[in-house]
Amino acid sequence: MTSLFQKYLQQNNYTQFDLKAILFDMDGVLYDSMPAHAQSWQQTMEELGLKTSPEEFYLHEGRTGASTINLIFQQNLGRNASEEEIQTIYERKSELFVKYNTGKTISKAAEALNFVKLQGLKCVLVTGSGQPSLINRLESNFPSIFTPENMVTAFDVKIGKPHPEPFLLGLQKGGNLQPNQALVIENAPLGAESATKAGIFTICVNTGPLSDKILEDAGAKLVLHSMSELLGIFPEILHITSTIRNN
Repeated sequence: MTSLFQKYLQQNNYTQFDLKAILFDMDGVLYDSMPAHAQSWQQTMEELGLKTSPEEFYLHEGRTGASTINLIFQQNLGRNASEEEIQTIYERKSELFVKYNTGKTISKAAEALNFVKLQGLKCVLVTGSGQPSLINRLESNFPSIFTPENMVTAFDVKIGKPHPEPFLLGLQKGGNLQPNQALVIENAPLGAESATKAGIFTICVNTGPLSDKILEDAGAKLVLHSMSELLGIFPEILHITSTIRNN
């Protein structure tokens, strides 16, 4: 695993890591919410007579709602949606999401966040979601971890993933950090692409149906398969990043 971090330093011309923060995605990393997102998006589009597939929304995960809607409109109708259509469609999608989502958190996510905090590192949320039903539960599910000052949501971004904007904002909210002062924990290809474009070492926890290769091709430097696995190797990751040098 050391070689992965060594390669990152070499490719990005950094002498070393200087970790100050870990940037976490939300859906599929902290909450087991992606099945509900996929189901609610697909049903919403089917009600409009638009063709989609559940896997498609795992590939789109991380986009803003407006971006996702416009993508489906372009594929089916050859045009973008109007602002009124976007508002109506996203309201319907959100209504269905509340119906289908169980609110279940990802196993060991809370422990991973608390481990990071105990190491003196800041946890920063970087999500493309604008779902109040999840965002408003962060404090009760993960107490004393996130505040508005260290959260980037759909309400903060203009472009969204896969553009680097969300993670560049995450670096700012982490304390005006440089890319080598943070790591990213993602689960989705667009998130991995966004974080990689922002120049940050990206770890993907593959909690969905997509292949590891899709995540690797999107820029993930390390792919794991559960937050429990991440928690188990977090001490090694922090040891490597605190001792490795690019000589």
